[in-house]
Amino acid sequence: MIIRIGTRGSNLAVTQSRWVKQEIEARYPQVEAQLIKIKTTGDKILDSPLSKIGGKGLFVKEIEEALLRKQVDVAVHSMKDVPAELAEALMLSSYPEREDPRDAIISSGHLGLEGLPHGSRVGTSSLRRAAQLLFMRPDLDLLPLRGNVDTRLRKVKSGDFLAIILATAGLRRLRLEHHISQIIPSQQILPAIGQGALGLEVRQDDEQTINLLRFLNHVPTEKAVKAERAFMKELGGGCQVPIAALGHLDGDILLLEGMVAEVDGSRLIRDKVIGGIDDSQEIGTMLARKLLESGADRILEKI
Repeated sequence: MIIRIGTRGSNLAVTQSRWVKQEIEARYPQVEAQLIKIKTTGDKILDSPLSKIGGKGLFVKEIEEALLRKQVDVAVHSMKDVPAELAEALMLSSYPEREDPRDAIISSGHLGLEGLPHGSRVGTSSLRRAAQLLFMRPDLDLLPLRGNVDTRLRKVKSGDFLAIILATAGLRRLRLEHHISQIIPSQQILPAIGQGALGLEVRQDDEQTINLLRFLNHVPTEKAVKAERAFMKELGGGCQVPIAALGHLDGDILLLEGMVAEVDGSRLIRDKVIGGIDDSQEIGTMLARKLLESGADRILEKI
């Protein structure tokens, strides 16, 4: 049996998809998993911030189209790239165990966030990161940053930036964690919705593939990410809006923290909701409404 895995062509995306391939083939010796690389809109446009060219979905749309055309059987996504609404007839069937969801700072001199000198040039194209950074450190000079992980790391080495902010998970998966100067606590910067988690997307009617991938599902990851995505959906957010959320599980209890901020970091609204693990999506919706009632509605309307 052959299963075709759709993936972006970036080093990180291929590394993640290759891990899925290896897991499938180790579990099912009779199955051959093939990687099919697909170039997405987000991969083609590298000179503009994602928030200006469409945000979430830029790294997903073409792969979903290949799924619908039955050119691939499963898509491996970084969940932070997946919009709240999937294409019709598709579903997320499995969520492998999450890597560290937090952001990391990479800097010259191995400085942490609080050690950066006044006016330091910091690279990030994420509105979410920028808003939270400016809320804590309005003195920083934030500049746009695009490109793959290696390109971004070179920007620090060359002196273009004193520091950049990247996802810890990607650095670890690429075995580049030695570049990390500080893993930023989520109490300071909440990560993107779904950050550090993978999602396996399939056709809803493809029961064979759904059943084949079921062993890769990690229930605590699934519940946390579903809560975060319900929060995002209720707010109607994506890369164009500075929102963030992170679910923490303790047994059957789910704690969801979320935030909405002004783009310039002048105001930040943050709160949390605690509930049962089986109510994850309701918890996400509840937290979103709580923030809206606290003034997030006015921030989102302005944006």
